[in-house]
Amino acid sequence: MQPNKNTHSLDKALLQELLAVSDSPCLSLYMPTHRSHPENLQDPVRFKNLMKELEESLLRKYSNDETKAHLAPLIELTSEVDFWNRAAVGLAIFSAPGFIKAVKLAEAPKEIAMVADSFHTKPIQYYLQSTERFHVLALNRHEIQLFEGNRHSLVEIDLHEEVTATMTDALGEENADEHLTVASNVGTASSMHHGHGSKKDEVDIDSEHYFRDVAESIALHYSKPSGLPLLLAALPEYHHLFQKVSKNPLLVEEGIKVNPSTLTSEKLAELAWEVIKPEFLRKQEQLIGRYNQSKANGLGSEEIKEVAVALVEGRVDTLIIELTGLLPAALPIW
Repeated sequence: MQPNKNTHSLDKALLQELLAVSDSPCLSLYMPTHRSHPENLQDPVRFKNLMKELEESLLRKYSNDETKAHLAPLIELTSEVDFWNRAAVGLAIFSAPGFIKAVKLAEAPKEIAMVADSFHTKPIQYYLQSTERFHVLALNRHEIQLFEGNRHSLVEIDLHEEVTATMTDALGEENADEHLTVASNVGTASSMHHGHGSKKDEVDIDSEHYFRDVAESIALHYSKPSGLPLLLAALPEYHHLFQKVSKNPLLVEEGIKVNPSTLTSEKLAELAWEVIKPEFLRKQEQLIGRYNQSKANGLGSEEIKEVAVALVEGRVDTLIIELTGLLPAALPIW
């Protein structure tokens, strides 16, 4: 299935792109979505209701024809085949003259339909600042899937065109076909091929080439720009080889040792959080420890006025906002 060219991964680069748009009107639409039938049948209905809100806002300033022109890109985007069938748990769409982008969200947002001179980006800014985010790479010998998620859910990412996504991408069509044929016969003929240059050796070499290409392209296009931890979900026998060829410092040593194609996205998210949770808690404790030490040295504060002044003056290294609290805490720039 081909990815929608207007559906994008949520990262800092996209946020900067949204913030740079200056042509108005800027239409921002947020809504929760559903992955499965029959719940997903309500998503187009919700979308139409939010479109009515956008229309009402636009008509306060623009004519009927101008309003229809501003809404047309959203209608065209969401009318594409399989758009609603490939939903996550949330959706954000941003549209301005000559600009249209949709983002699948790993958390269900509140419904928002807003027309303004700039995009409403606070919900995605908040998500990007979360420390609970991570990537999951689902890998087998023939293809990959990449997910972004948190403790609640995973969203499949439409892969960058330069990412090595299949064995064919890595080896070329002819060599990949040969690899698949050989791989399917290795199990029955392995007792006949144990020496140098055996069919099994050829499969292992091809797999190493493929895994290395995958590791490099995922690191370049996703791990490095996002800084997110990367978990590998694959059969146990693939983990050692992938860890061997990967130079990605964000690759978590402990992965998910099971065939990911046998798991639902919900189960994969559950297993991923089990792996990443101890690392998340460790980093959280380190951050709190830094704050307590800074506060003891007179270099940290949880007083709103002091934090606000320090922010304006550029003296804050880290701003900590507790989800269950109202007060921010600030660490100084060292």
